[in-house]
Amino acid sequence: MNDRREAAPPSGARPRVVLGVSGGIAAYKACELLRRFTESGHDVTVVPTEAALQFVGAPTWAALSGKPVSTDVWTDVHEVPHVRLGQSADLVVVAPATANLLARAAHGVADDLLTTTLLTARCPVVLAPAMHTEMWEHAATRANVATLRERGVLVIEPAEGRLTGADTGKGRLPEPGEIFEICTQVLARGGAAGDLDLAGRHVVVSAGGTREYLDPVRFLGNRSSGLQGYALARAAVARGAEVTLVSANVALPDPAGAKVVRVETTGQLRDAVVGAAAGADAVVMAAAPADFRPTDVSTSKIKKAGDGSAPSIGLQQNPDILHEISTERARPGTVVVGFAAETGDDTGSVLDLAREKLARKGCDLLVVNDVSGGAVFGSPDNQAVLLGADGSATEVPRGSKTALAHVIWDAVVRRLPAG
Repeated sequence: MNDRREAAPPSGARPRVVLGVSGGIAAYKACELLRRFTESGHDVTVVPTEAALQFVGAPTWAALSGKPVSTDVWTDVHEVPHVRLGQSADLVVVAPATANLLARAAHGVADDLLTTTLLTARCPVVLAPAMHTEMWEHAATRANVATLRERGVLVIEPAEGRLTGADTGKGRLPEPGEIFEICTQVLARGGAAGDLDLAGRHVVVSAGGTREYLDPVRFLGNRSSGLQGYALARAAVARGAEVTLVSANVALPDPAGAKVVRVETTGQLRDAVVGAAAGADAVVMAAAPADFRPTDVSTSKIKKAGDGSAPSIGLQQNPDILHEISTERARPGTVVVGFAAETGDDTGSVLDLAREKLARKGCDLLVVNDVSGGAVFGSPDNQAVLLGADGSATEVPRGSKTALAHVIWDAVVRRLPAG
């Protein structure tokens, strides 16, 4: 394999991105992806296939990227574009990647500028497939995807939803904003093509806060926004994992490449997490389950009393999901991560209480947040201490929740048994 690659851009230079576009109806969505790259300061070269130009014309790509557009290897042949583009890129992303493009990439076909660029690229490569469900599920496509992943290509799982016409199913291109989030994380991590340390691993992440209904319109809940859990899911996808995201009452767009299971109550969260954990290499419980639920749920709205008195509401404990998946692991070697939102009290400091919780729950890692004064909830930033059952303690300074997510996955990777 030829490892030759032009020098990376100097510090402060714009990251060089090749945006490949193949011939599917979702090609129009790549315009939004291109806009996000250019507006965030990336140097983008668009390389469409001839079929892609049937959906979006070359003038559109040229106007949005500020660069001329070509599909063949003969334009500006003196610059040897089919070699130069791949060698100089910091990232190559193809969105949409059709079944035809996946097949040509998997078999090393080099019959246009995009496929030759894929062959010469020594940077990370991200493919975002989009096609009808039957094409995605066909044995030939699945084999091509497996081959590409074995070679270190990040092939994002397509989304489920409305396809061309009235069809609905798996095969929809993930939202451009979510593809962009994955790509920026791949770029930020740097490294060579194939540097995906969670490839071949199945991870489960829970996010959000559960609700326990008092009556048809009222519930007990908490302030969890789901931002940290969703950041964990995106980070795991960017590192090559198969991701199941169990989402409790979260109003955020689905992370590209993740299978999203939606739940409301703690009981539903427990069933979904326990079921998914049976085949998982790692489980990260970032969700905030309600500790209690009403002993009785009114079938009609609870009315105000005329005398101003308030109703008495009996509570019972909910299942302890983290303790269950930590102590009853269906799969030996599964790494379990819990979260502790603590404020400290007269019985101990935040870390004292967190260490007690780590021992009590039986998990491998515990992410400790000091939430005094409502800190963390709904914020794009986070700071934490990552405690390990082995006695380790890692302070994570305030930064983005994405940054914390990668610190957590770094710790998980170190604890995973050899695959």
